[in-house]
Amino acid sequence: MTQQSLDKTGMWVTTLCALHCLLLPVILPVLSLIGLSFIGATLLERIILSTSIVVGLIALLAGMRKHARFYPLTMLFAGGVIYWHKDIFGAMGEPLIILVGAGLIIAAHWLNLRLVRLSDGLSV
Repeated sequence: MTQQSLDKTGMWVTTLCALHCLLLPVILPVLSLIGLSFIGATLLERIILSTSIVVGLIALLAGMRKHARFYPLTMLFAGGVIYWHKDIFGAMGEPLIILVGAGLIIAAHWLNLRLVRLSDGLSV
């Protein structure tokens, strides 16, 4: 996979992860009725988020070799840490924490794409 496709994949995985976490309280009762309650498991959430972080790490490190900027990687890690601790403020604060964490991860990928394009001399 190219760095650009990894960034796009990372944005999609993070978006799907955020949607999963935000919609889960609404659809969990239905999932239990049809035998898919494992989708609400914390382990699955951690696996999806970890996959997002690993894809992001690979994409952003590849981008750093081209644009030599460190801050997208910092944004990725900050977003990952925030997202990982999404329940720190309880159920009422969880949606906001998810949006902030996912937003930072997605912004890191977007910024990395932009910086790579600028370093390649392409229009943004």
